[in-house]
Amino acid sequence: MARTSNIFARVEPEVKEQAERVLEQLGIPMSNAIGLFLRQVVLHRGIPFELKLPQNEPQSVGMLTEEQFNAEIEKGLTAGI
Repeated sequence: MARTSNIFARVEPEVKEQAERVLEQLGIPMSNAIGLFLRQVVLHRGIPFELKLPQNEPQSVGMLTEEQFNAEIEKGLTAGI
């Protein structure tokens, strides 16, 4: 048997539970899925999927103009009705 090493990671409980449900349906233990991800990182020499910021969307409230902020507040108010 190959030697193994431990990895400890903190994740949001909801994300962990959702991932466990999907992996259970696939018949893949969480530790195997993490190993698959790490192998892909090695093969790709980076993250094995594209990472990018959303286009045309402010990343924080501080990036909004006053008009954009008011429009977002208005959207929230009308959506709640």
